[in-house]
Amino acid sequence: MAYGRLGLSAPLLNQNHEALSTKTPSLKFLLLFSLVFTVASALHTTASVESEPALRRKLTQAISRTCDRTRYPTLCVNSLVDFPGATSAGERDLIHISVNATLRRFDKALYVVVSDFSNLAMDAHVRSAYDDCLELLDDSVDQLTRALNSINTKRAGSTQDVLTWLSAALTNQDTCTEGLGNVKGYVKDGMQERLRNLSALVSNCLAIYSAAKGNKDFEGIPIQNRRRRLMEENDGSRRPSEFPKWLSRRERRLLDMPVQGIKADIVVSQDGNGTCKKISEAIKMVPEYSNRRTVIYVRAGRYEENNLKVGRKKTNLMFIGDGKGITIISGGKSVLDNMTTFHTASFAATGTGFIARDITFENWAGPSRHQAVALRVGADHAVVYRCNVIGYQDTLYVHSQRQFFRECDIYGTVDFIFGNAAVVFQNCSIFARKPLYFQKNTITAQNRKDPNQNTGISIHACRILATSDLQPSKANFSTYLGRPWKLYSRTVYMMSFIGDHVHTRGWLEWNATFALDTLYYGEYMNYGPGSAVGQRVKWPGYRVINSTVEASKFTVAEFIFGSSWLPSTGVAFLGGLSV
Repeated sequence: MAYGRLGLSAPLLNQNHEALSTKTPSLKFLLLFSLVFTVASALHTTASVESEPALRRKLTQAISRTCDRTRYPTLCVNSLVDFPGATSAGERDLIHISVNATLRRFDKALYVVVSDFSNLAMDAHVRSAYDDCLELLDDSVDQLTRALNSINTKRAGSTQDVLTWLSAALTNQDTCTEGLGNVKGYVKDGMQERLRNLSALVSNCLAIYSAAKGNKDFEGIPIQNRRRRLMEENDGSRRPSEFPKWLSRRERRLLDMPVQGIKADIVVSQDGNGTCKKISEAIKMVPEYSNRRTVIYVRAGRYEENNLKVGRKKTNLMFIGDGKGITIISGGKSVLDNMTTFHTASFAATGTGFIARDITFENWAGPSRHQAVALRVGADHAVVYRCNVIGYQDTLYVHSQRQFFRECDIYGTVDFIFGNAAVVFQNCSIFARKPLYFQKNTITAQNRKDPNQNTGISIHACRILATSDLQPSKANFSTYLGRPWKLYSRTVYMMSFIGDHVHTRGWLEWNATFALDTLYYGEYMNYGPGSAVGQRVKWPGYRVINSTVEASKFTVAEFIFGSSWLPSTGVAFLGGLSV
């Protein structure tokens, strides 16, 4: 995240890291991608090697009009003109073809980086960055495949699904590139060459799809109609606004039920009286790609098992603990251990439908160890409920896809809620801690890179507080609501209490004038001694939101379309601005 990620005011250090370990691919894995590569190579030829007149002969009006909508039109044309069927396709079919062509490029890239680099000797930091890219490429192939399969469907919510998965694939590639940016040598150079243009290709897919669907960044029925529908769909067990509809009735009960009444599929207990003693053992027992909810109950205790991960194949997995500060999952990895930020997470989850309840996630590395993630979430339709997330710099990595946090306590210093998910925090307490003497506290660092990504951070009906160690010295350490990590950074605070430790300017520059006219930072009806907006920054992209229509775009119902998936989780939520 560039030099500012260390909380310094000058480029003294550049520690912009992301990652998570993956094992060296097996021969079976190589053979599988050899087949994929053979097929992709036979069907896809890069048009850039052709002469300009040859390109002109193949360029149709449909391709020209389609590519004019993108941020990288020349690359768009080159990726389409030789793809089978593209020159006879209309604009509607080119949506599908653009994603298909991009998917095949990702398939090819994944095969090449495995075959060319997996068996090379690498130091720990290079291996960390390489493993990140391998995992992220694999996730992107899955997300692009899901997008491709959904493009022609008329199922409700499919537009937002496709935008979410394309946005995540772009974020994945961005994370891979940043991790490589902090290492040196042949692997870095070779990987960058083999991954060239992947981000731009996904960006083009986003632009083409958004234009075709008439997407204006926020989509959906008017909020008054949505409230009516929520009331009609309510099963009568709760007030209509308390559950977004993405979770089943069973999952609602699981989130609301006392732990004694839950029948878990797997019990983790350090005293040996459960199914297993370690969380890692429990994760291995979970079936892959399950449509059924699997419940893991983690009994009281401190579990430190070095970078626990719920991978993409472990879907619909729910972790239940005995409560905040009672069931603790901890770790102490940081970027100073020669790994990427992505790799430092004490616990990470990328499997769709991930839920955590009544657990503390902690990274105890401390402020002097810089980036050190406690919890990283890249799972779609993820819920974190009644949990603590404790660290210093980069505590909570809301990496990608759709997420919801409710009644959580989050602690940190520099950029301690960061990433590029579409995420809503509701009824949470967000605590700034005492940082290092040369640092400023920044609560958020949102990294939306592309204007067509449907991502951002919404902090709704929360409490922005100072810890007891910061409170006496708050005059010596400025705390800001956020700063723009990427060009289209987007964060809003709505109807939240803001303490007097927050600087009157509210927001902090990343680097001079970077992103100040392209970001979207907003505040709506906040209260408390730090909420006054009279002395806030005067950036073109900052606004005091006065319209309920505009503010409603960042609610659970509008921003993460939670009314279609949250109710099945059982987590209480507020669908609109208020009941």
